[in-house]
Amino acid sequence: MQEAAALPRPWHQHWPQGVPKSIDYPDIPVHALLRNTAEAHPDWPAIRFYGKQLTFRELDDQADRFAAGLRKIGVKPGDRVSLLLPNSPHFFVAFFGVLRAGAIVVQTNPLYTPRELENLYNDAGVGPVVVMDLFWPNLIRAKPNTSVQQVVVCDVKDYLPFPLRQLYPIRKRGDLKKQGHWPLDIPSEAWVHRYREFLATPPQPGAEPPVNPREDVAVLQYTGGTTGIPKGAMLTHRNLVANALQVAAWLPKGDGGQERFLGVIPLFHVYGLTTALTGPVAVGAETILHPNPREIKAILKLINKTRPTRFPGVPTMYIGILRSPQLAKYDLHSIKACISGSAPLPNEVRHEFERVTGGKLVEGFGLTEASPVTHSNPLEGLIKEGIGIPFPDTDSKIVDMEDASKDVPQGGVGELAVRGPQVMKGYWHKPEETANVLHDGWLLTGDIAKMDEDGYFFIVDRKKDMILCSGYNVYPREVEEVLYMHPAVQEAAAIGVADPYRGESVKAYVVLKPGAAATAEEIIAFCKDKLAPFKVPKQVAFEKELPKTMVGKVLRRELKEREAAAAKAALKSG
Repeated sequence: MQEAAALPRPWHQHWPQGVPKSIDYPDIPVHALLRNTAEAHPDWPAIRFYGKQLTFRELDDQADRFAAGLRKIGVKPGDRVSLLLPNSPHFFVAFFGVLRAGAIVVQTNPLYTPRELENLYNDAGVGPVVVMDLFWPNLIRAKPNTSVQQVVVCDVKDYLPFPLRQLYPIRKRGDLKKQGHWPLDIPSEAWVHRYREFLATPPQPGAEPPVNPREDVAVLQYTGGTTGIPKGAMLTHRNLVANALQVAAWLPKGDGGQERFLGVIPLFHVYGLTTALTGPVAVGAETILHPNPREIKAILKLINKTRPTRFPGVPTMYIGILRSPQLAKYDLHSIKACISGSAPLPNEVRHEFERVTGGKLVEGFGLTEASPVTHSNPLEGLIKEGIGIPFPDTDSKIVDMEDASKDVPQGGVGELAVRGPQVMKGYWHKPEETANVLHDGWLLTGDIAKMDEDGYFFIVDRKKDMILCSGYNVYPREVEEVLYMHPAVQEAAAIGVADPYRGESVKAYVVLKPGAAATAEEIIAFCKDKLAPFKVPKQVAFEKELPKTMVGKVLRRELKEREAAAAKAALKSG
């Protein structure tokens, strides 16, 4: 491996003006970000939720009280505490409260089934869980088979203003009835605690345990659930503080007023955690929260009313907004800067979104193991259709896919490797898995990429998603980029399916725009104009929607499983 001093950094020749190449990271725990901002700007709004605001002073105080409540029920430094919460003020308070108690936050998808909760909780050794009451039914089914001992129950109405506070129970009852979970039977047991009781606990100044930011784990962020058994990435306090400050440095400075971040990307996802929680808190920005990223009409209304200036998101969110029939009714011109993550951003979507908002939308890149952001296109300067250039203090290179000790020459294709202060400590209790991805300080991402002469990086695809067609490598992303160019296509995915002649051939899954029409033959003919023959889809399936994760990443694996099941059934019936 090359030494840091010898590594060429061609991206520095296109470095965005006003962004430092290196940052002086304070040696502090994550929860000190909130304390520092609360002391500097106590009366600035920190959170807005359905019209109700919390200032940084109030958020800081509630986090202290929550930490005191956790200590009262026996939570000790190093304990793992699950947050089973949507985007609401409870998440901010519990996140900082858990860290101030010296415990580790276990990020948990609220949509997990009882089986998935069991697996995650048993792997992490979770003791306490902070849960929104709406998710109680799945938790209580999972609890007997886990080490969960204490549960703190939250209610959305804790933070609703009048009259929503009075109306919400009616809606909650209706939603739970539809799911078959009404009445909601939460027992009055010694191990069940109410969130409101924790906020009534007197704070305990000076009770925070000492933290070694470079070594102590702040968050267990699970990854790999769509590809195999989930692994807990150990993100230290140093990792999370560094990435929050890197993101903050990358965004252009405003005109002097307080910035407002739209917090619709789920906070339990590491991208949401950094771009909608720790990042905004670090710079004293307000986060405008909405719990459901799929409610496009509600998000449009929220943008129109609250005037956010920053909108971190994923391509499906931006596509959903652009395709909304109500788009013309709302003013989106407050949005000045967006970094899109989690999935490739089609160029057509970027241009259209910028035209509608007047702001900048660029593609970035990251992964759970890097807290997560490592690359982005500059918001000011040269923009290319790829993941851009490395963040401050972040090195990146391309290595041989079979031998990571060999660097690939500039312009060649190989595995993307990164290093920087945001790279994880390792996987929780998985030393072999850790050794597979961490090599001499470099994190092997599992992504196939290339770097051009300007130092800009381009993801070709995931190692595991590559299609081997007649001996040629086909990367789904390049097929999908062409599919997105078709005027009738709203969303697209490409996978490899078994082919007796070619080994594998390309199959495209397409969602058409509302009111649009196209045939499989038309889609294939369109691709023939723009792709080599072996890359052209041989089959096209039209879908109402594509399977996605909670944050909008298309699950190619689920499409592959569907194909495999259909092939197996056909073989059996034949």
